[in-house]
Amino acid sequence: MARRTDTRDRTLRTAVDLFRTRGYHGTGVNQVISEGKLPKGSLYFHFPEGKEQLAAEAVALAAAEVCGWVDVAFTETPDPATALSVITETLATELADSDFQRGCPIGTVAHDAGGSDRVRQACADAFTSWHGVISAHLGRHGLAEPDALATAILAAIEGAQLVARSQRDVAPLRAVATMLAPLLKRN
Repeated sequence: MARRTDTRDRTLRTAVDLFRTRGYHGTGVNQVISEGKLPKGSLYFHFPEGKEQLAAEAVALAAAEVCGWVDVAFTETPDPATALSVITETLATELADSDFQRGCPIGTVAHDAGGSDRVRQACADAFTSWHGVISAHLGRHGLAEPDALATAILAAIEGAQLVARSQRDVAPLRAVATMLAPLLKRN
């Protein structure tokens, strides 16, 4: 028998994947149960507040994971331009490998959860955490106005993912890395 925490984690990870591909409104709790091969009552046992709680926690989990690999990209590369290239190439690969089905785990939900303040706030918190990681690294590299630059990078990446997914072409993600590279040199 699976431990309680295993079922909760499997529920969250299934929800992250479904929300990433289908959005908030396109994902039902029955799909999460079915796709995750979960016992019928487990979703409401672990998430008694229902879909909104599940979505907010799934967004938080995805945000933490993305923060982790963005931090690694900046830490393990020699400069911010290389880090941005690694980040956009990783996103491009994930998108192409999923046949353009798996968009941003936060952006896909954020576009579609306007009616839920809880989910909207979880998305806002996720973007704030990513912004913080990017800004801190830009500042560490001595770039001027790291907060404004982090905002531009984050907005460009999010927009590029959306355009790439709709066009079924990763070129917009690669263009972000190429076009923003000159801004990522020490001023």
